[in-house]
Amino acid sequence: MKKIILLLLLPLITFGQKEVVIHITTDNYPGETKWVLYKDVFEGDTLAIVDYGYYSSANVSHMDTVYIPDSISNISWVIYDSHGDGIPGGNYYVSICSDTIISYPVPTFTTGLIHNRTVPQCMPNPPPCVPASVIINLDQYQGETSWDIKDTNGTIYAASVAYGGHPDYATITIPVCIPKGPLEFNIYDTYGDGLNGALWQGQDGSYYLTQCNDTLVFGDEPNFGFDTTHVFTSDSCVPIFGCMDPDYIEFNHLADVDTGFCNTLKVFGCIDSTMYNYDPLANAMNMIDSCNYTLILHDLMGNGWVGSSLKVYTDDTTEYFHTGGFNDYYYINLAAPRLLRAQFFISPQASLTTIECGFTLINPNGDTLMSVEPPFIQPLFVYNAITNCGNTCIEKVFGCPDELACNYIAGTNTPTPCTYPVTYYNCNNECISDIDNDGVCNELEIVGCQNPLMYNYNELATDSGACEPFVYGCIDPLMFNYNPNANTDNGNCEPFVYGCTDSIMFNYNPLANADNNSCTPFLYGCTDPSMLNYDGMANTEDFSCIPFIYGCTDTTALNYDSLVNTDNGSCITIVEGCMDQSAYNYSITANVHDSVSCLYNANCVTGAGIPYWLNDPCYAWVLEVDDYCCENEWDTICQLTYDYCDGTWTGDIPARMTIDNIIIYPNPTSDKININKNVDINVFNYIGDMIISKQNVNILDVSKISSGIYMLQIIYKNKSITKQLIKK
Repeated sequence: MKKIILLLLLPLITFGQKEVVIHITTDNYPGETKWVLYKDVFEGDTLAIVDYGYYSSANVSHMDTVYIPDSISNISWVIYDSHGDGIPGGNYYVSICSDTIISYPVPTFTTGLIHNRTVPQCMPNPPPCVPASVIINLDQYQGETSWDIKDTNGTIYAASVAYGGHPDYATITIPVCIPKGPLEFNIYDTYGDGLNGALWQGQDGSYYLTQCNDTLVFGDEPNFGFDTTHVFTSDSCVPIFGCMDPDYIEFNHLADVDTGFCNTLKVFGCIDSTMYNYDPLANAMNMIDSCNYTLILHDLMGNGWVGSSLKVYTDDTTEYFHTGGFNDYYYINLAAPRLLRAQFFISPQASLTTIECGFTLINPNGDTLMSVEPPFIQPLFVYNAITNCGNTCIEKVFGCPDELACNYIAGTNTPTPCTYPVTYYNCNNECISDIDNDGVCNELEIVGCQNPLMYNYNELATDSGACEPFVYGCIDPLMFNYNPNANTDNGNCEPFVYGCTDSIMFNYNPLANADNNSCTPFLYGCTDPSMLNYDGMANTEDFSCIPFIYGCTDTTALNYDSLVNTDNGSCITIVEGCMDQSAYNYSITANVHDSVSCLYNANCVTGAGIPYWLNDPCYAWVLEVDDYCCENEWDTICQLTYDYCDGTWTGDIPARMTIDNIIIYPNPTSDKININKNVDINVFNYIGDMIISKQNVNILDVSKISSGIYMLQIIYKNKSITKQLIKK
């Protein structure tokens, strides 16, 4: 019967109840523990029972709360062990109204132990308390450590029990219930070296206080001496709202208040779009429910754990022992996904060799689920992890699925193009049949002359055939010297040339070898039909031809040509304008460039042509020396600088530039430059030589340099700007 049975056989007194809290830390066999709360004396009226099997987790702290009538003045609390060896390694204490009336940190009773106590008076309206946990990681001198939790008035709400019976480096978790508000956590060490076990060739300890999934006290500095205090504030846990149904996508495992907003039911399948069995309708990954893990028990010295063990808690509890060697291997099947917990229990005979031990748990994919390498293992500490056997997604296996193909791949589930052998060849590009072993397949053999010196040589021939020698001559039957016995043209063919063979005729052809009665006498004149004075009757050029010269004969046109004798209607009317495409007033219709009319935009914030066009040299110079006038506005200083350039201003050159709000003011004299902040200034001449260098100044004296153009460099806070300086 795995439950608490509350038997309040007496009538409840109307003026109230008292809270009884039973704190138990189980041993290795939690199911053997039972307790009974009696009224007045042993075997009096039974008030509450926890039967065998209620506690199922080994070495875990439990806190059970019952309420008894306020009128009860005496109780008897009895703890039992079915095996008869008590709860070695565990402890228990009982409190009423936060007053500990029974405290046995290392009980060694046999079958049962009776505790008769007087019920203390409870303070009226005790302040509400909030659950918290104190976690102590001991060093190798456990008995020196203790702690308590107090309020600002010194009232103790929780305190430690003796830890001398716990193993070296054990992790102890103590549930407490403390009031809200400012509190102090105090930890003590009777020797004065804190939890600094490393000082004595061991391991350091640590301590923490957690509440509402938050760590309020971090005890990461072990060398606190005799004692140290941590001030913290206790408060109620903030509820976590969310979907608490694990069958829905919106499920929040941290939620403790169900909002009811569970909207999307999980549809399991492979949700990885890169996998072969991707299911577009699934919204939750389908996981493999079990697999074989490798559990490795480590020992630095290679001599085994001497009775110590590692307990692994899943659906069942399994205990593993290291029998010898540096690593001991176990292969265990685990369901997934499941919460897996592991605890290291050290035997008395191995109490000084904890640092030699460790363990590693690896899944079939080679992923390490848990690994505690020596010398960092903590006895009794609960190591948690979630088992993972992977998912049911199937990797795509690309390849050709056709067994007849050259690139066939067995097990292919995602086809790729197949390649096949060429006809008459196998996949290794070898002939299937080649009787003469010449590398040419029988079906592809070509019979022909293979002698390259013969007339009928066939470069594609693979088998011998009759060869014919070269016979050179004219092989064109239409030619004058055609040779019917020749098979190779020698390039000497003479064609029939018909024409006039009379040497005094106009069309005498000295190359003709056959007269065709076509002789014509000489007729002189211009024989070029493309000429202005072409004579269609002439057959002999007398060099009197006048060519047509086409063009524009209009003297007012843009393209008038005085050499033209024939107008072709190509005259172009003159259109003057700005033909520079970069100009603001560029005219696409102009064909005669008027450079004076071109206007150029400086692209400043004041707008095109406001106040001047860029081809105004003084305007361009102002923008070069003072970019403020272009980037911000055309102000008085800009205009004065312009007037200086065109000679209408006779004072000093006005100037301005900024680096992080640095301003160069107009010079009060021609030999001084004033700046509103201290800066570094360098002046370079026209060939780049530095002629002035000043640091941390706000006035630059340039009286000693001669007239000319210089480069002014100002440096402020690692920023630099350069401007042109003109000295008159």
